[in-house]
Amino acid sequence: MSFSWTPHRFAGGALALDVANSVVLRHDAARRIDRFAAGDQMRSFPRAAAEFCAERALFGDIAPVPAENTADFIALREAIDRYFRKRILDGSDDRLLAGLLDALATVLHEANPASLATATAHSVLRLIAMPDPERMKICGNCGWLFIDRSKNRSRAWCDMAVCGNRAKANRHYRRKKEEIP
Repeated sequence: MSFSWTPHRFAGGALALDVANSVVLRHDAARRIDRFAAGDQMRSFPRAAAEFCAERALFGDIAPVPAENTADFIALREAIDRYFRKRILDGSDDRLLAGLLDALATVLHEANPASLATATAHSVLRLIAMPDPERMKICGNCGWLFIDRSKNRSRAWCDMAVCGNRAKANRHYRRKKEEIP
């Protein structure tokens, strides 16, 4: 399946979260889509990240993950998702931190300094040291991870134009349906 990388695909607010969000509908096995399952999509991701990612100024041009390192990079992606999702949901991270650090060490050891894997690892380290960890949230519509940068910390969706509109449309539909006798 081919698609284009759009600004919405980079709604996480950090490269590491955008990488984790490359799995759409992660917790719905019937509809789950791994955007990196197609090699051409994984190779085109760094170019799109350089254009749309919130951290693009930090990394500049990012090289794709070499084919021989793909499995390690996917393991890092899954460790990122597990770690930050658990941290958001219950505030604990002790058990998963060791797994995340192992995945980071493996990727940093094998990757070149300009690769997507290295840039993602650096993004993870910035997120771990984030001064306001409560700003990291899970989208109420699609389940993606994102950083709430709103002034009053009330953002509920990764992207208002997509998930926010869908949630509001669903709410409107349910209300209208309840009004019908």
